[in-house]
Amino acid sequence: MIAEAVLAIEMGAVARDVLESIHPHPTLSETVMESAELADGAVTHIGKPRKK
Repeated sequence: MIAEAVLAIEMGAVARDVLESIHPHPTLSETVMESAELADGAVTHIGKPRKK
């Protein structure tokens, strides 16, 4: 997981670059993809608060 983050930093990747790379499921490396989705505003696995 650290290797993927280090590689992204070294190549100057932005969140969208990380988001568009392949992340196998189920693995811990998916957390890097989920973080990139959150930064890009395209997150799918975080629930929205219910309206009261």
